Amino acid sequence: MSITASRNQSVAQSVAQSLGTRPVWQVGALAVFAGAVVTEAFALVARGVGVPMEAAGPGATEAAEIPVGGFAGGVLFWSVVGVVLAMALARWAERPARTFVVITVALTVLSLVGPAVAPHTATSTQIVLAVSHVVAAAVVIPPLAGRLARGRG
Repeated sequence: MSITASRNQSVAQSVAQSLGTRPVWQVGALAVFAGAVVTEAFALVARGVGVPMEAAGPGATEAAEIPVGGFAGGVLFWSVVGVVLAMALARWAERPARTFVVITVALTVLSLVGPAVAPHTATSTQIVLAVSHVVAAAVVIPPLAGRLARGRG
């Protein structure tokens, strides 16, 4: 193992140990912030390569622009629900980490329906929207699940 790889592994272990001792809400806050930043960066890259950021909701007659910051705002809003769920599971569930992962992965899969059926929305935008849901989940779920696996709190 190289010195760099060893150092990176040591830093990762240190971060994991530190997060394991923090309250669930603090780990959640950090995960949500990271998820919002990463997802918004993904959306900005998509904008940069020309994906039209206009989408329509059910019943809309035309697509509306998704503003810069819209992806981060969505992650912040919906991830708070996930943090509250994690806190409740930490307190009352017999297997909080497993239950959290099952519920949040199922909700992530369910969230893909919205972009798939968005009317008046370019296919490229639908794909970016769906992938952004997966990106946010990939950043937010693991730290919370890891914290829940380390015990109550």
